[in-house]
Amino acid sequence: MTAQATAPEPAAVVASVARAQSRMRLVFRTKFALVWMVLVVGIGALMWIAGRVNPNFIAQSGPFIVGGAGVTIIVCLLSITFATILAMIGAIARLSANPYVNAVASFYVSLVRGTPLLVQIIFIFYALPQLGIVLPAIPAGIIALSFNYGAYMTEIFRAGIQAVPRGQREAAAAIGMPEQLVMRRIVLPQAVRIVIPAIGNDFVAMLKDSALVSVIAVPELLWRAQRVGTSALQPMTALLIAALVYWILTIVFSFFQERLERRMARSDR
Repeated sequence: MTAQATAPEPAAVVASVARAQSRMRLVFRTKFALVWMVLVVGIGALMWIAGRVNPNFIAQSGPFIVGGAGVTIIVCLLSITFATILAMIGAIARLSANPYVNAVASFYVSLVRGTPLLVQIIFIFYALPQLGIVLPAIPAGIIALSFNYGAYMTEIFRAGIQAVPRGQREAAAAIGMPEQLVMRRIVLPQAVRIVIPAIGNDFVAMLKDSALVSVIAVPELLWRAQRVGTSALQPMTALLIAALVYWILTIVFSFFQERLERRMARSDR
């Protein structure tokens, strides 16, 4: 009697496909990591052979430069917090039916987006004292970054607010809920959820733009690298250390930002 071939169970087929996909992802990630390792090691070896990297300088001054990463992160965290508050207020004002409020918000966005961040930093630190407003370097840097990013994020928040279905606001108004309560309890929570990935992207960008506050002597990464590199006649090595730390910070925060985006995408589905 001939044995008849039986079809595999659907669950077994699904498990087999999942294992194959898992193996393919593992192979891809391994090759990806190897290419990165070869590139990083190769660039480091070329710089070492060219004599552009001084091991003694790295051992002596490296910790001082890396210590500026803490200042960079604190400045960026405070700046993105204040920028988010400014953006939320600016977005509500940009959507306001009051022409005066709308005009002020539009002027703020246009002015900030039309002038370079470096000019704004220098103006706040060096020009405001002529008006009797003297700010220390770190608060001035935080204000400048907050002021600048708040304008760009205003448009992001405005789009997030407009993305909330209008029917929800109409339903809340139909049951007699005041407009301010609708905005606070219904619209803003959903808008913030929509714009969180964009805020993460702006924070990663701010990590790099924060180097500009070194021009007003904020003791962050670039300022420390320039100071110690110039005094030791090792600007190349000092700037390489600073660039490496910026790169690592960007990779770390980008990783968490991508995980947050994936988690929010799954919850939305």
